[in-house]
Amino acid sequence: MENVEIARVLNEVADLLELKGENRFRVRAYRNAARTVDGMAEPLAQLVEQGADLTEIPSIGEDIAGYIEELVRTGRLRRLEEARKKVPPSLAELMKVEGIGPKRATRFYHELGVKTVAQLERALERGDVERMPGMGARTAERLLRAVRDYRKHVTRFKLSDADQLVRPLVAYMREAPGIEALDVAGSYRRRRETVGDIDLLAVCEKAAPVMEHFAAYPEVARVDSAGGTRGAVVLRTGLHVDLRILKRESYGAALHYFTGSQAHNIAVRKLGIARGLKINEYGVFRVARGGREEARRAADGGAGAGEAATESARGGVDVDGGERAKTSAGRGRKARAGGAKEVRIAGEREEDVFAAVGMDWVPPELREDRGEVEAALAHELPKLLTLDDIRGDLQMHTEWSDGRDTIEAMARACRDRGYQYVAITDHSRAVTVAHGLDAAALRRQWKEIDRVRRRVRGIEILKGIEVDILEDGSLDLPDEVLEQLDVVVAAIHSHMGQSKAKMTDRIIRAIAHPAVDILAHPTGRIINRREPYAVDIDAVLEAAAEHHVAVELNAYPDRLDLDDAQVHRARELGVKIAIDTDSHSTEHLRYMSYGVDQARRGWLEKKDVLNAMTAKGVRRWLGK
Repeated sequence: MENVEIARVLNEVADLLELKGENRFRVRAYRNAARTVDGMAEPLAQLVEQGADLTEIPSIGEDIAGYIEELVRTGRLRRLEEARKKVPPSLAELMKVEGIGPKRATRFYHELGVKTVAQLERALERGDVERMPGMGARTAERLLRAVRDYRKHVTRFKLSDADQLVRPLVAYMREAPGIEALDVAGSYRRRRETVGDIDLLAVCEKAAPVMEHFAAYPEVARVDSAGGTRGAVVLRTGLHVDLRILKRESYGAALHYFTGSQAHNIAVRKLGIARGLKINEYGVFRVARGGREEARRAADGGAGAGEAATESARGGVDVDGGERAKTSAGRGRKARAGGAKEVRIAGEREEDVFAAVGMDWVPPELREDRGEVEAALAHELPKLLTLDDIRGDLQMHTEWSDGRDTIEAMARACRDRGYQYVAITDHSRAVTVAHGLDAAALRRQWKEIDRVRRRVRGIEILKGIEVDILEDGSLDLPDEVLEQLDVVVAAIHSHMGQSKAKMTDRIIRAIAHPAVDILAHPTGRIINRREPYAVDIDAVLEAAAEHHVAVELNAYPDRLDLDDAQVHRARELGVKIAIDTDSHSTEHLRYMSYGVDQARRGWLEKKDVLNAMTAKGVRRWLGK
């Protein structure tokens, strides 16, 4: 059982206890433990197997440690099963909708008989919620929008959650008898922020033992198929996984085909047609003139995009895998037959697929048909940022506000990662739920930072703040305080329901403040839970360019804000991007890799990123 699964169980217990009206401190204990577990790099199951004392982990007491051990060893939790008997579990799902807490969920249940998200949606559409005392039309409208947002994302997994599920599966599959090559394709390989399902591609001499090994994976809840060369399973978490076993001669072509995206594949295939080539998952074929019309039709209508085989059926974005499987199988039989119309010229290596149409190899993160095909043809692809390029982290929180660890612990952890600098940016006073700092507390923190600077050598510790942008666009701390800081990160945490015009003006006013260095998580979204607030992001980015303010790419997996298209736009405007982890513990520092993934999807190079600068360069930029 992976950490993400354990965290989900603990959160569900917390939800059900909250619905029952249990002691809020007990509820909070479960939520804190879930947050800690979800942020851990080391698998808890491994610690349990080693007999480790789980109570030594922050936020995990004796009772919860026992529950975790029970989960890991049995796959069940009696505490959860008991809670489910007293409260309909579907009410806990209602609480995952933005704007619905335990009181509202309970009201909907008792007054309207609503137990599921689908029932709530119907009640909202009928006007039942609007007529409830204390609700009204505006509240009902917001809730209906939140319900539809939730339903849109519920079948997709955050990339960080998918990583926890995919990596042990890949390690397990590499132990299958006769495996020669194994890769994950689809949107997972493209490092999209959410994943619908997983495509595994494998090369082996004998398919049957590999397929048996796949179906026997301990985390499998259901085997949908286990044929000669293709299998499909559903993991206990609900993640769908397809396995395709291929011949070595087709592996590179299949890797390109199933990685996608659909739009990218179509563009590449059209280039092939112009050169008299047919490109599919079986290879690249020279096509005689008589077969070119067939290839053209296939390129327009049959392009795969990774994770297509099952995602479309569950509301995903890619093509219908069933029909594609049939048509591509027919094409594959023709290709393998080596008929007079087609001669294989490439397919074993992915690089050769691109070379056949005159392109440089395109990194998977760029394969969205946003100009990468043209750039690869012109040999002008960007030299994408890597994790090794990162020199520091410019937003994180400590025990001074809502973080878990001390300033010293965060500084040492950053130094151990090889960083040259770190900015301590606890919340300002307006974020009362996070114990934000007023001017007096901030000055006390400065003294602590000075003491830590003397104790921790080898890294520069910057004094910073994540200052709230208030409703009118002013900042939450006096100018004379902000002016003394090394770095000021401005952020929205309240009044997110403003109109697009008001929100845009509010943010631009903050950007124009001479003390502001970085705009944090600019759209306010939380992946799979909260949509971005209404804002003209183009106008915000243009203002950032004008005032020489960096815009954050928040690497925390729940945010990844900006999204990849917005990152690309910032790059076009010459806006510096700060990739920050928004860490609340030393464990969260590892989230930087997700920010780099997103940056690569947005075409960023080292020169585009503020915290890819050296300490001296950052100091110079901040002193601009």
